[in-house]
Parts: sequence; structure tokens; C-alpha cells
Amino acid sequence: MYNYINDYVAIDLEMTGVDAGKDKIIEIGAIRIREGKEVDIFTSFVNPGMKLEERIINLTGIKEDDLKDAPYIETVLPDLLDFIGEDIILGHGIIHDYSFIKRAAVYNKLKFEKEGIDTLKIARRFLTSLPGRSLGELCSHYAIPHKAHRAYEDARATSLLYKCLVDEFYSQETAEIFAPYKLIYKVKKQGPITKAQLERLSRMLEEKNLVLDRDIKRLTKNEASRIMDHIRSEGHI
Repeated sequence: MYNYINDYVAIDLEMTGVDAGKDKIIEIGAIRIREGKEVDIFTSFVNPGMKLEERIINLTGIKEDDLKDAPYIETVLPDLLDFIGEDIILGHGIIHDYSFIKRAAVYNKLKFEKEGIDTLKIARRFLTSLPGRSLGELCSHYAIPHKAHRAYEDARATSLLYKCLVDEFYSQETAEIFAPYKLIYKVKKQGPITKAQLERLSRMLEEKNLVLDRDIKRLTKNEASRIMDHIRSEGHI
């Protein structure tokens, strides 16, 4: 067996949606791996500052009560970055999780530059005959126990999947496919809601007897503008 990465942090996030520009992290699961074995874990719920859509509750099993007393991302993030340290990160579609962490890091003036290993990219290269290569489908293929759409369980399943892929496909000839690569996600930073916007939006909500599904003080300028434009054109949120 040739050298491959077996010291890393496997990571998975649950979010309110798939758009790092507007959706929020609601759960973090990370596992530190040393010589292929789990040695430490990091898990936390994260308060997104907004109500969860029913589809997210149904998908993840995470409820409003789980998040109401959870810390906001600015509290959790430094601990997560300390846990990751200098390690390579591993995930299934890792750029997706990286984009959410990177965005949160930029907004909180923290540095987060990483190399990653993507089990989805590896699976797409070798397991071309499978009908799909989602984490759930690949766990079924390799008989990996898996409780889907919970952050720690998905991180653990991804680490086990990586081991299966290494055992089956890693060689001197395929080493480059398994090699970590620099993760790149450009964050277009948006400023927080201005005092004038806060006052204007608060008046609009009061005048139309509307209730916002998120913490108004945590909106960005762009989010506040979109909500006000929608209220003006549609009369509701």
C-alpha cells in the first residue's frame, strides 16, 4: 500500500438550505482521524437566527426546540476552527461544507484556508456503474451503517466511505485522485442591516401586521432590501 492521507478531520454540516450566500448552518459534526482511527469529535447545534422550514425539519429531524438555546455561529466557529487546526478536511462534496464555514469565517474576521479530500469526486471517478453516488447510496453499496442528514453521523459515514474507497481503489497509479487539493470559495461580503433599514423595515412589518421569520438584527443589507422590496410588491413576506 502506498502512502495516502489517514490523518484528517471529517466534517459535515446541516444547513437551512444549499445557498451559502443566504442559508445558515444549524448543526456541525467533525471527527478527528489519526492513522485511520477516530480519536476526537466536535458536535454542536447552531442557532440560525431564523425559523426552520418544514422540509428541513422533516429532512434532518432537527426541531426549533433543538436550536432555540444553541449558540450562534460566531460563538461556535472559533472552537470549530481550533478543532480542525492544521488538518486537511474530508467531506462528501466538501466544497459545499467549506463554503459555509469560509463565509462564516470571513464575516467573523477569522482566517480559514484549507486543503480537502472529496469522497464524492473519488466515487464519481471509480464507481461509474452505480445509479447514484450520494452519501446514502454509497453507504448502501458498502454496507456502511448510516443515519442520514445528521452532521456527526454523516461525517462518520464519510470517513468510513473514504476507507472503503482507499481499500478498493488506491494505488500508486491512482494516488493523485486521492490527493488533497486547495479549496477555493470567494466570499462576497455583505454589510449588516443599517440603522435606517432596521427602522424602515420595522415600520413596514408593524403597519402590515407581519411577523418576520428571523432575527431582524441579524439581516444583511441585501437581505433587508430584498424583504422590503417583496413587501412593497406583494404586500407580504
